[in-house]
Amino acid sequence: MPTSIWQKSSYCGEGDACIHICASPSGTIGLTESGDPSGATLRTAPAALAALLHTLKKDTLHG
Repeated sequence: MPTSIWQKSSYCGEGDACIHICASPSGTIGLTESGDPSGATLRTAPAALAALLHTLKKDTLHG
């Protein structure tokens, strides 16, 4: 069974305050904090994550 491969955000600089993301074999997206990678993991559908990112980008441009 394939495992998920976690990737660090390209916006992350040095330090522990980064987001890690992975696509699981089941098709969900996982998000976790690099400061505690064995801690809580948020799992969501790709469409839901895309909607969140779209909203965040839109609010940044208009805020």
